[in-house]
Amino acid sequence: MSLSDELYKEVILDHFENPRNYYVLANSTVHERGVNPLCGDEFELFLKFEGDIIKEASFQGKGCSISQASGSMMTELIQGKTKAEAFALIEKFKGMILEDKTPEYSDDEADLAALNGVKKYPVRVKCAVLSWNTLDKALKG
Repeated sequence: MSLSDELYKEVILDHFENPRNYYVLANSTVHERGVNPLCGDEFELFLKFEGDIIKEASFQGKGCSISQASGSMMTELIQGKTKAEAFALIEKFKGMILEDKTPEYSDDEADLAALNGVKKYPVRVKCAVLSWNTLDKALKG
């Protein structure tokens, strides 16, 4: 295993064991659920908007380390973003996982690169994109 693979595993485990924004957001503007029936992952997303800006994002759920870490990373990144910026982030992330594109992540988005290795395991791809699909649905809702 390469050093970068080991570092990526550490990032994923850190987000899984210490999830960011893991709570029910009272008075959320949007509440959306996502489920991966193949492996049983569940994801609930809570968003609070101020105009077009996501002022606060939180989640709850259960599932594998990949699905929960991905949700933790996502909720960190979308806070303070407009809907258009959130859609661009969804496209960038899903492009990496689903289309094998090589995105250029900013420093604050660097943790997302840890999930790039998931595409080596096709059965786990749905785990990584569950939170992002839920966000997409919530923003379009």
